[in-house]
Amino acid sequence: MTLNAPTDNKSELVKRDTPEKVWWLYLIATRTGSLYCGITLDVPRRFAEHQGPLTFPNSNLGATQKAQAYKGARFLRGKGPLKLKFNAIAGTRSDALKAECKVKKLTRAKKDDLIAGDKRLLAQLGLSIVELS
Repeated sequence: MTLNAPTDNKSELVKRDTPEKVWWLYLIATRTGSLYCGITLDVPRRFAEHQGPLTFPNSNLGATQKAQAYKGARFLRGKGPLKLKFNAIAGTRSDALKAECKVKKLTRAKKDDLIAGDKRLLAQLGLSIVELS
């Protein structure tokens, strides 16, 4: 199915029959034990962004430039070391956003159950774990 939407002369919106990208939901623990929930297409890349640049090759960078170089969540700034506690396939971006919203409403005990791999909770949230052999 191809959809063409009328647009200006600069570009044309086209949707093709290509598989959608797989979105992931993840949980990161801070040094104080707080949990941060997020979604991404690439968990290792996003986790590295949250950890931030460890060193700046140019020591002349000011605080503003260092802050602009950091691409992680504001919530996680200065709360390292960070640990990736959980990640699961959420499906489409829409599914991932819905699952993220549900996870953020869970109690800490339920989030711990999720991290432990509670299959019933995973199913309720529409998440799936990939087991590597």
